[in-house]
Amino acid sequence: MDPAYFDAMYAASRDPWGLASRWYERRKYALTLALLPRPRYASAFEAGCSVGVLTAALAARCDRLLACDLSPAAVAAASARAPGARVERRALPGDWPDGRFDLIVLSEVLYYFGDDDLADVLDRAVASLEPGGTLLAVHWRHRVPEYPKMGDDVHAALAATPLRLLAAHREEDFRAEAFTAGRPVSPAAAEGLV
Repeated sequence: MDPAYFDAMYAASRDPWGLASRWYERRKYALTLALLPRPRYASAFEAGCSVGVLTAALAARCDRLLACDLSPAAVAAASARAPGARVERRALPGDWPDGRFDLIVLSEVLYYFGDDDLADVLDRAVASLEPGGTLLAVHWRHRVPEYPKMGDDVHAALAATPLRLLAAHREEDFRAEAFTAGRPVSPAAAEGLV
């Protein structure tokens, strides 16, 4: 989508989607984080972090977290809210970061991409996910006229990747799914119990 769309949203409100204030968002974030199979991750990437509410929660569970957003206003807000994360302005898919991650978070971001860019983002995500790592995807399920895709569309595209579904939560308004590359690291193994 055109960066001007996001610039206008953040010019109209410091938190245009009410991520820091709405019960719906707090509940969704709690369910989202509960899908993560590990208590801690070494290296994570969050695409489209907005004002950093989820970023701050993820930073508490990651040794290193790189978060990004297209909007400079969102980057500034997320940097202030999540000082434990490195937050950068990036335009995906072209500015996908180098390196590999054991956690990639694509929350409320994939429906902004058209077919070619969505395929590119998913290819890059799959290629940069460590074996046994987690890809977490969460999306609103209703049509938004300005968005090229719906949440169910992007989750269907995710299901067509070589990643394997670990856990899912679906309800009328959103769906959240955790995928893995190869054999997952079990929660018990992550804690040294097995």
